[in-house]
Amino acid sequence: MTVSLTPLVALIAGVLILLIPRLLNFIVAIYLIIVGVIGLFPGLLH
Repeated sequence: MTVSLTPLVALIAGVLILLIPRLLNFIVAIYLIIVGVIGLFPGLLH
């Protein structure tokens, strides 16, 4: 049984946000930075 990484990360992030609402700012910021870097350098992960 394989679990896709994205839903697992989303679930953990959702629980953490419920427990520590301030964490939402950091999670969103990190997500946007990662998406931006991957968007600018698509070959970075290969």
